[in-house]
Amino acid sequence: MFFQQVINGLTVGGVYALIALGYTMVYGILELINFAHGEIYMIGAYLGIIFLGVFTTLGLTEYSLTLSLLLTFIFSVFFCSAYGFTIEKLAYKPLRNAPRLSPLISAIGVSIFLQNYVMLTQGATDKVFPHILETHRIEFFNATMTTLQVFIIITSLLLMGLLHIFVMKTKTGKAMRAVAQDKVMASLLGINIDRIISVTFIIGSGLAAVAGLMVAMYYGLVNYSIGYIVGIKAFAAAVLGGIGSIPGAILGGFVLGIIESLGASFLSSEYKDAYAFVVLIIILLIRPKGLLGKS
Repeated sequence: MFFQQVINGLTVGGVYALIALGYTMVYGILELINFAHGEIYMIGAYLGIIFLGVFTTLGLTEYSLTLSLLLTFIFSVFFCSAYGFTIEKLAYKPLRNAPRLSPLISAIGVSIFLQNYVMLTQGATDKVFPHILETHRIEFFNATMTTLQVFIIITSLLLMGLLHIFVMKTKTGKAMRAVAQDKVMASLLGINIDRIISVTFIIGSGLAAVAGLMVAMYYGLVNYSIGYIVGIKAFAAAVLGGIGSIPGAILGGFVLGIIESLGASFLSSEYKDAYAFVVLIIILLIRPKGLLGKS
């Protein structure tokens, strides 16, 4: 039972970590908590249903399911990245030099707007993600792991690894770290601050789109309100690991997922959504900078 819940926790934890990376990258660059980030994750799930439906109608799914899923991921990431880019330009850039409370309120406004936008265009009822992918069960150590769980965990780890390489090894990644440390000095060195901020939003939104798609495949249902609660959980994961720290967001996501899964199994599933906030309160009380945050 314990090992089974750890597997379940790693599955949802990988999703939390992908979303938490968006929170922590934006905070690291702008010191802004982008509360609209959870809605990008929600839109990614809806786009998955839409594009997969289009490919099924065109007959591409029957021709090649793998190609259909790959194109669904690519198009969803592209459009969510466009959403993230547009939100930054319209809602945050004009407030770049405003008091810190202003962009925070703007982020909450964007979150509410996107929820209502999706509700009006897609309806308030749950949408079902097409069950086209057959999953197989793998038995080991008295636990069961589905091939979909393996896919989610491996995809999450792969994207985290690629992000780490991008940030540490590429010229743009080094510029992102320089902007996060000192914007004025980075600007004097010739780094285009606006471009780096846009790249940060594009990458974070793309990761959120992948997370939304994988959750839609895992649970099979999507609703316009899923971004709110998952967004706050991912934010709690980012704080748990140390907001502004990419390794911290990854660690926080997996730890929070395991805690949530174990709590729902051994304590009470009715309080499943509350464990993230209990963890958040405890961490803020005893270690405000998070597990890997710098003091």
